[in-house]
Amino acid sequence: MRSLYVRSTALHASIRRIAVVLFSAVTVVGIFSAPAQAGSYTSSLSGVAAGFESTRWNETSSATTTTIKFTGCSGGNTVVNVTLAKDIANLPDTYYVKAAFTQCFASSTATSTGEWADHGAGKYYFIVNDGGGDRVSVRTLTVSW
Repeated sequence: MRSLYVRSTALHASIRRIAVVLFSAVTVVGIFSAPAQAGSYTSSLSGVAAGFESTRWNETSSATTTTIKFTGCSGGNTVVNVTLAKDIANLPDTYYVKAAFTQCFASSTATSTGEWADHGAGKYYFIVNDGGGDRVSVRTLTVSW
């Protein structure tokens, strides 16, 4: 009976060593692999008017790419213009190139995507139809940076 207990204990010790080695390897890989995006949030829009400003988010890296996705758009138009803006205290905000989102109007699951690369660290937001237009609803929007 005793030899069975010794073998069982030795087996448990071997399994523990293997688990520790695997956990350590996964931890090291996780530490040294950079995430694809530093942050994100998901929301929706319901009948927002032209000039609507989104929630602000803070990008801490100067080499960040911001991605904005709209899924399932509806409204009076078949295009929604999205402008990325940098919120600058005590100065006029900086506006980046507009993205014309059209594909998201094709169905409730169709997605339009805009990307803005390497625009510096800071506080950002987007504006919907800042040049005018009808109200728009978006089933799902995702902002990633």
